[in-house]
Amino acid sequence: MKLNCFLWIFFFGIFINAQNSFEVQDAKKTVIPFKLINNLLFIPVNINGADLTFLLDTGVAETSIFSLENQEIKLINVEKIKFSGLGGDRSIDGFRSDNNIGKIGKNYVNDSMTIFIITDQDFNISSHVGIPVNGIIGYHFFKDHPVVIDYSSKKITIYNDENLFRKKVKNFSEIDISIEKNKPYVIADVEMTNERKSSKLLIDLGNSDPIWLFPKLIKDFVYNRPNIDDFLGRGFNGDIYGKRSRIHNFYLGEFKFEKPLTAMPDEYSIQNVNLVENRKGPVGGDIMRRFTVAFDYAGQKLYLKKNRNFDDPFHFNMSGLDFRQDGMEWTKDIVNLPTKNRGNSSGGTEVFTSSMQYNFILKPVFSIAGVRKDSPGAKAGLQKDDRLISINGKKTADMTLQKIMELMKSEEGKTIEMLIERKNKQMSLRFTLEDPIPYQE
Repeated sequence: MKLNCFLWIFFFGIFINAQNSFEVQDAKKTVIPFKLINNLLFIPVNINGADLTFLLDTGVAETSIFSLENQEIKLINVEKIKFSGLGGDRSIDGFRSDNNIGKIGKNYVNDSMTIFIITDQDFNISSHVGIPVNGIIGYHFFKDHPVVIDYSSKKITIYNDENLFRKKVKNFSEIDISIEKNKPYVIADVEMTNERKSSKLLIDLGNSDPIWLFPKLIKDFVYNRPNIDDFLGRGFNGDIYGKRSRIHNFYLGEFKFEKPLTAMPDEYSIQNVNLVENRKGPVGGDIMRRFTVAFDYAGQKLYLKKNRNFDDPFHFNMSGLDFRQDGMEWTKDIVNLPTKNRGNSSGGTEVFTSSMQYNFILKPVFSIAGVRKDSPGAKAGLQKDDRLISINGKKTADMTLQKIMELMKSEEGKTIEMLIERKNKQMSLRFTLEDPIPYQE
């Protein structure tokens, strides 16, 4: 599955606790570090004394836990509920817990935190990220204080002083947003070929793609060519399928993006989603990471300032392969230890020899989670559940999931040679990276 598998977690029909608020304690601002993986932000969150890692996502209204790995956490006031959302037509059982104590960073604290617990392990996203991820947090992180996300320094600053925040965003571009159903929306222009159309889009930091569009909700929508059928992600109600292509241009405020990748879920995948009026889709992390971004929910403003990533091309995973991390395993590394024999006392030549030492180290194990039909990886014979041993001669145990994905997006025409293990047999397979959806005038 792609990282987008968890980007579309929604909560509908849930009463929001008005006291469920974060406060900056005893400071004018607080700074929180984050990890950036495939355009997604992961932050440290402490709940009732347990140190956890959460995805930060403006596209969700509520805070949820879907995995604890080996962690233990005490939750109080627990009641059973049901979730529903994007993908198919089923609902999922879960739980709600009120009045927990949440702490992010040194002094961003919520002493009446409501948490939703998802027990379906299909939503454990750790294997698709490459680090342990325990949950997701959205609206309540942003709603009471201005937030500045610096993608270059990988730091988030939350302001408790209005003047200090205004000084920070003085030279930023200001854009109006609306907060509807506890999520931020912006009016942007989508140019499929040569006509700009104003479109209402969710600002969705939990979506790693640049843009999604909902064809069913756009009058006279015509898919750009070329396009491919693809697995887009996973929602509460099941897998999300649709098409991927590129559009001519995308405009956000005064900023223009050429030939961005665009995903378009099929009608079945959004049939049960309670969308806000006139919404056409979301704008995701591959757009937002090109800025320093400031959210002011109370003032209903978005502030943007270009960073060094602004002119990056929109790269696609050209292998057609999805990857996952299947935990860790002990590996044996051989270390040569030099020793010195001094020779005789009359000044003979010193002789160096070596001995070997075995170091046992925990290293990641990767496999193929899915193969797109007719892709370079599929044509080479790669299959789901193949275990990765090496890529272009480098052991995958010494890589990260992020590095593997970057390699698959690196350069059209690049040759990839994979050593894999299938049913206890190793084999070497080779293919060439090829962009299946280059923009065509």
